[in-house]
Amino acid sequence: MFWVTLSAEVRYDPFISGQIQYIDRLGSVDVTQEEIKRILLQQKKSYADGLEDIMSKKQAYIDKMGIYDSKIFALEKIIKINKRAGNKYAVLRDEVQVKSFKILTNQKNMMRTILSALDDTSSVEFSKKLDKLIAKNILDNRHLVKDDYQNILNVKSTSKALARAKENIEDFYAIIDINTDVLNYLRISENKMYRLNKYSKYNLIGLALLVQKSRVADTINPILAEYGLDVVKLMMIVFLILIIYITRKFIYIIVERKVANIESDKEYAKEILHSIRKHVERLILVLNLNMIVYVFSDFNTQDVMVKLFNMLYSGIFALMIYKILNVVAKIKINNLDSHNSKVKNDVINVGIKIVNFMVLIMGLMLVLHFAGANLTAILSGLGIGGLAVALAAKDSLANFFGTLSILFSDVLSQGDWIEVHGEQGVVVEIGTRVTTLRTFDNALVAIPNAILANEDVKNWNKRSLGRRIKMDLGIKYDSKSEDIKNTIYEIREMLDKHHAIATENTEHTYRQRSGPRLVSQDDAQGIKKTLLVYLDEFTDSSINILVYCFTKSVDWEDWLATKEDIMHKIMAIFEKNNIEFAFPSLSIYNEQMK
Repeated sequence: MFWVTLSAEVRYDPFISGQIQYIDRLGSVDVTQEEIKRILLQQKKSYADGLEDIMSKKQAYIDKMGIYDSKIFALEKIIKINKRAGNKYAVLRDEVQVKSFKILTNQKNMMRTILSALDDTSSVEFSKKLDKLIAKNILDNRHLVKDDYQNILNVKSTSKALARAKENIEDFYAIIDINTDVLNYLRISENKMYRLNKYSKYNLIGLALLVQKSRVADTINPILAEYGLDVVKLMMIVFLILIIYITRKFIYIIVERKVANIESDKEYAKEILHSIRKHVERLILVLNLNMIVYVFSDFNTQDVMVKLFNMLYSGIFALMIYKILNVVAKIKINNLDSHNSKVKNDVINVGIKIVNFMVLIMGLMLVLHFAGANLTAILSGLGIGGLAVALAAKDSLANFFGTLSILFSDVLSQGDWIEVHGEQGVVVEIGTRVTTLRTFDNALVAIPNAILANEDVKNWNKRSLGRRIKMDLGIKYDSKSEDIKNTIYEIREMLDKHHAIATENTEHTYRQRSGPRLVSQDDAQGIKKTLLVYLDEFTDSSINILVYCFTKSVDWEDWLATKEDIMHKIMAIFEKNNIEFAFPSLSIYNEQMK
């Protein structure tokens, strides 16, 4: 199987000659069991060394011309001459020698084709080609090994030609055995050839063979072999882990420095880098595992592992895109808040959720694609089952369209104080399915958007100017009319001049609105300036004065503070004008005592 430059002194190359000697010794009658074990170990080592020598000089081996062709040509000429001369033993001697050379030539041609097949093929394809080439070698040699020369070995004669013929016959049978051993060794060394070829391709074969033949490797390899490893594999795995780790650190440093020097979009770059850092680390971890598996499996690309890692890569990339979109959306929302943009946060939130959903769907499609699923069949199945899905998801669809209705109607937004469906609270989020409220007793209420879109909504935040204060002040019936008039007048004056009460003289900037022309801009924009103080009604136990006004601030705390201040001032006005507050009472008159 393995050839070097043939010298004129020997018929075969050193490897074949050495194998013939091993076979002759194993067939000797005086060989011991210990010697057989030693010879078999030497023979096994010679095969391994021969393969490694060929792989280290692969291209030179492929380019080398047939070393037995000239000998075959010369022997065939001599055979013709001896046939004409009737030298049958000489003819037999040379015919057997030619067959031996042809077996070795077929072996060399097979090896050259195998070495060429190693390049640009996957391990699975190489395995198939190797099986075909071995089968072809067996067929090519079939007509060469069909003759039986055992009877010639039993012939007694003093002919030198016959003696040489017997030697050639014994070598011929040895070469047949050697060729069989070669074919078997090629089968069991399939992964080794593929691995050595990769080392050769990466210019590492010299170093790999040097390490593999070291004393340390001889000691450790038997232990590592139980786990499918050897010293070279282990070193390559550790080297790859270190290279990827160092490269990751180096890339992080470069990227962070570049980001620090960016003036425009610096905020985006920093946030995006921070958000995807963990996913990049996961990606590097998966890449590490991929490389380890690749080296561990002798650089074989197994379909199952390829699918698994491609699924992991596509899933991680989809998550990275998901994170990037959310970071961009978050920064955009913050910028909109700071610039008082007219674009609602809710629209961006729902929009980013829809985009996220699409990204996740696309990521799932990629994962299914790399898993080997037929996406055309899946999409066709979705089309056929669309009606069933629509019927099953009608509530979800209704909620989604309810979301669109809420967003485009501008009835409510995040942070608004609303009353709806018997619930009252602050809008936390308008989602694609439900809107969540935080009630004033700190409970979280989720209302389906389909219900919310069809309910009466009272929005307390749709006020620009004016939060109502309404009081019914009950005074006693024994109050004098003149005192009542003075009290009403002073209350009205006090409210008109109060810094926190809206009046007709209160100035307010109207927001510019596009759309239909409305009758009342005040009502459209939530502006109330009404101020009323009047004697309102006679009740069973009091005369009531109506106080009806609006604070300038719509904030609850400001409203409470203003209301408290007004109540104190009203009490002072009452004391000044000898007016007393009435309280529910019942007077009983006895007619007989008149």
